[in-house]
Amino acid sequence: MDIPLVDAVAAVRDELLAAARAGGGHPDLVFAVGPVEMEFEVELRADTRAKGGFKIFAVGAEVEAGASRGRTHRVSFTLTPRAANGGDLLVHGDPARSSGPGDTSDRIPD
Repeated sequence: MDIPLVDAVAAVRDELLAAARAGGGHPDLVFAVGPVEMEFEVELRADTRAKGGFKIFAVGAEVEAGASRGRTHRVSFTLTPRAANGGDLLVHGDPARSSGPGDTSDRIPD
């Protein structure tokens, strides 16, 4: 499955923001989000709708078998999330929440 790189980065951002909101008013234990390292296999494709004429897609492992695909490249980068005010993004823990990640069946493929 191909995912535009912008959507992959946005998904990580959205999850970090959801984690920050989930703790609500429970500042008993706070973590500052540190650097986030991301690595993708990407494919650069011509796209007449994109201003630059190209679009980058994160590609799945099954793409390697496809003869019609272009050449893939490995891209890695580090992002340091910050709050809107420029400070650290803080992730709060909710002491009433049960331990563990909860039900992840809708997030992790079988």
